[in-house]
Amino acid sequence: MTDKHTYEVRELPAHAATTGPNHHFFGYYDMLQWDATGRYILGLETTFMDRSPQPEDPAIVGLIDIENNCRWEPLAETHAWNWQQSSRLQWLATAPDREIIFNDRTPDGFVAVIMDIQTGKKRILPRAVNIVSHDGKSALTLNFSRVHRFRPGYGYPGMADPSISDPAPADDGVFWMDLATGESRLIISFHDILALPPKRADWAGASHWVNHLAIATDDQRASLLHRWTLPKGRWWTRLITANMDGSDIYLLNDYNLVSHFDWRDSNHILAYAAGPTGDYDFYVHTDQSTEMQPLGDMMPDDDGHCSYSPDRRWVLNDTYPDEQGQRTLMLYDIANDRRIDLGTFYSPAVQPDELRCDLHPRWNRTGTQICFDSVHEGSRQIYLMDVEPIVAEE
Repeated sequence: MTDKHTYEVRELPAHAATTGPNHHFFGYYDMLQWDATGRYILGLETTFMDRSPQPEDPAIVGLIDIENNCRWEPLAETHAWNWQQSSRLQWLATAPDREIIFNDRTPDGFVAVIMDIQTGKKRILPRAVNIVSHDGKSALTLNFSRVHRFRPGYGYPGMADPSISDPAPADDGVFWMDLATGESRLIISFHDILALPPKRADWAGASHWVNHLAIATDDQRASLLHRWTLPKGRWWTRLITANMDGSDIYLLNDYNLVSHFDWRDSNHILAYAAGPTGDYDFYVHTDQSTEMQPLGDMMPDDDGHCSYSPDRRWVLNDTYPDEQGQRTLMLYDIANDRRIDLGTFYSPAVQPDELRCDLHPRWNRTGTQICFDSVHEGSRQIYLMDVEPIVAEE
């Protein structure tokens, strides 16, 4: 039995899966890093970590063999990557033991590459992907050049934004793409987004972009962050959901701040956000309704990269640096409102902010291990942690 409403510190060892002199990372917390066998994890390799990537800077897509002393095996090269979300590198559900997908750049634009790691065969799709469906058959995406103009750590350099002069272009927004054929179409335009009431007074003179997408666990609905510029480099955010074809669009959170989020199931989204009273918290939103409830008292009220365990019992989360530069890695036991801190990891302040190394913790497929990026040992590397001793508890 466990006690309810408790806070614990149970530091677990973190093992480096990569080493220098080059730097390694995986990026965001919402992509499958482990293959179906649990033996291999994915990562990117770079020769620097102290500046923003330029169009000519490649990153190496590679494989880490956990059962062979974490041997690094380079697979390919990409010119579409950033420090926060990498190249959206992940395993593809249609062949999770051998096929990966990642973004790249050609002279014509940003593309997605599906690669068979056993044969080396590649297939190029006409659009880069932002989020891939759980069945691996389709993806949703956006204009990475537009994102790069407003949030350089989340878009890619190297291609001009064709909508640079339009604050809310009718031919831009969220795109759907078939991963078998490459067929794609615009499903939600900025005109669709701005048509959702209420109309905001602070849209006057503002430019709009979609920052990130996610797909519900049954692949029927999706969510997006709609952001727009404010004076002095700030922005506000709305959380919007819709069917995968763009229909039944719904404004789920219009309280100015929504940050990191994860679908719990087909109808609920956990998001760090502002609530109706202006309080910031991790709220569980019920889709297509006004219902939103705080996740629990012991969950921190500061922003972090949250994700549900495969069995939905736990939430994995991290923090931004405290005054001493320490980031905290934690598990949250939902049923018992219990927080367990797994360790703290130093990260120096950097400028510009896009260079920061967030932990971005990620689950393996069975919920027994986690992986995260960190610079606490002086270089940017990938770390593994066994959490089975905790998650196996009754």
